[in-house]
Amino acid sequence: MSAMITAELVDLDLAADSKEAAARSLAERMVAAGRVTDLEGFLADVAAREAQMPTGLDGGIGIPHCRSAHVAEPTLAFGRSATGIDFGAPDGPADLVFLIAAPAGADTDHLTILSALARRLMDPEFTAALRTADDPATSAALIAGEPVAEPATVEPEPEPEPATATVEPEVIAPADPAVPEPETAAEGVPQERTFRVVAVTSCPTGIAHTYMAAESLENAARAAGVEITVETQGSAGFEKLPKAAIEAADAVILAHDVEVRDKERFAGKPTVDVGVKAGISRAPELIAEARGKAERGEVTAAAHPADRATADESGEGFGTRLRKWLMTGVSYMVPFVAAGGLLIALAFAIGGYEINAAPSVTEHFIWSEGASWAALLFQIGDTAFTFLVPILAGYIAFGMVDRPGLVPGIVGGAIALTINAGFLGGLVAGLLAGTVVMAIQRIAIPPVLRGIMPVVVIPLISSAVVGFLMFLVVGKPITWLQKQLTDWLNGLTGSNAIILGVVLGLMMCFDMGGPLNKVAYAFAVGGLADPNDGSLKVMACVMAAGMVPPLGLALATTVRGRLFTRTERENGKAAWVLGASFITEGAIPFAAADPLRVIPSAMVGGAVTGALSMAFGCTLRAPHGGIFVVPLIGNPWLYLVAVAAGTVVTAALVVLLKGLRRPAAPEAALPVPDDARTPVAA
Repeated sequence: MSAMITAELVDLDLAADSKEAAARSLAERMVAAGRVTDLEGFLADVAAREAQMPTGLDGGIGIPHCRSAHVAEPTLAFGRSATGIDFGAPDGPADLVFLIAAPAGADTDHLTILSALARRLMDPEFTAALRTADDPATSAALIAGEPVAEPATVEPEPEPEPATATVEPEVIAPADPAVPEPETAAEGVPQERTFRVVAVTSCPTGIAHTYMAAESLENAARAAGVEITVETQGSAGFEKLPKAAIEAADAVILAHDVEVRDKERFAGKPTVDVGVKAGISRAPELIAEARGKAERGEVTAAAHPADRATADESGEGFGTRLRKWLMTGVSYMVPFVAAGGLLIALAFAIGGYEINAAPSVTEHFIWSEGASWAALLFQIGDTAFTFLVPILAGYIAFGMVDRPGLVPGIVGGAIALTINAGFLGGLVAGLLAGTVVMAIQRIAIPPVLRGIMPVVVIPLISSAVVGFLMFLVVGKPITWLQKQLTDWLNGLTGSNAIILGVVLGLMMCFDMGGPLNKVAYAFAVGGLADPNDGSLKVMACVMAAGMVPPLGLALATTVRGRLFTRTERENGKAAWVLGASFITEGAIPFAAADPLRVIPSAMVGGAVTGALSMAFGCTLRAPHGGIFVVPLIGNPWLYLVAVAAGTVVTAALVVLLKGLRRPAAPEAALPVPDDARTPVAA
């Protein structure tokens, strides 16, 4: 097995002016070394991880990292910048950049090495040595933890003298027993018990931040005289905190950006719940906060996502948290929509639309008859669709309060189906379930009852309350609203349908995977929970518009490559695949580099596609898939025309707007305009 880092993977003169350029430069070394198989695919994974949370750390360190299917083996590349690169750290740019690449299924041995590196980054001596290393081989050896040649030549100096000096204090040691130590012991009377803390750290990839936060907390606890045990829920696997350590702990620190596994273990303990970066940068404060909570007797249940979102560290408003809760539900519902929708679409393709009236296949199924197979596919897909609203409601509640929200959320979602409240009922049921569980968790519970709270008390009370509210309080109004929405979608024709297509197209292309894009997508997917002709048109419109930005930019880089940088031209190649796969985020690199030209162009193209898709009456039962589900789309050829039209419009506008900018660039670059074009332009 090859070394994780070699001299070829080290760049001591990293010439990059942005984190994207730095990642590309180091990734190219990985490609050259045969460690990464697809440069653009890998960089897309790095960018996606960076979008979740900046990877800059205090002390001038940047650690872009990700798991990727394009990584052949766990690899580390190191770059040192003379000017510094902004990775989003509070104290400024990073001069030490570590690009960490782990395969999607990396073995624990390699990941343990990466986690050890993450811990070493918290050691000032280690980072100082990297800043002074004068050749790649030395840097690689330092990072790999191997002995470095230079220090070996320093050892022959007269170091023995300090050794003899250290003998003298040891000579005095025999006198220690004679010192009347009992005096100080008497002064201390009963000595205070050491303050004990247990902690859990975790981050989305579990490669770097997880272990750096653990190291930082351990160092801070050591300095404060606090006993701490840390559970790192990282990629290298994790060992659960011993039950005895949790029981003996005076407080709990949770530094995490993904859900902590088995949080109920910490119920009844004073808990500090923050993001993982706070565990790295504010470890002493967290130790002090944990001690303060314990001294004030702030006994709390294990913190849940809503508590963490309201913490000072996140600073997220209610609107942001609400969107996250709703999108949690939608994200868990989408696989059911995909499976059920595609199965139903295949059934219609094989047996026609009348197949929905076929008798149950348990009563009538002929192996050699195509209609029977179509009926089977339809009934499987239809069964999958019955889970949509309960799963949506259950996982909205899960996003709010973790596992305790699942039972009341799913029960509330099932009730929404029973009273015909549909998708809107599921949304309300999930939010109600999460809110009810939050209220129950904030009630001071006697210690004797805590063990049965998550298993009996919370599911029982929350399900009863949510059921009462859904059946007798909010059910009828929501059912009425759902009927109005369904009737409106069914009645979409002519100009009304086209206007809705324009609006959805603009939303899908405005922030390209951001909040507004997700709202439009959630609206479309929600309609599939109770499918009708109008909701199927909306789903087709949203997917078509979402494909336009990356496809339009890919076309623009192809027809007018000179208007784009080399990096953008490379991104354009990947954008063809991303756009065709309905991954709108493929246009983000272009929008980030030139938002004033790219975003309006994409929005216009998306609006054109959305309007045409609605005008053509295209329908779609699948929530995703891009061109790969075109055979299952209603009016597929016209659908492709709509996508192509938006793509051309976007590309033409981008080329036009960038072209208008180009003549000014040479003039600004040349101090003395000798060209005869200058007076002509005047």
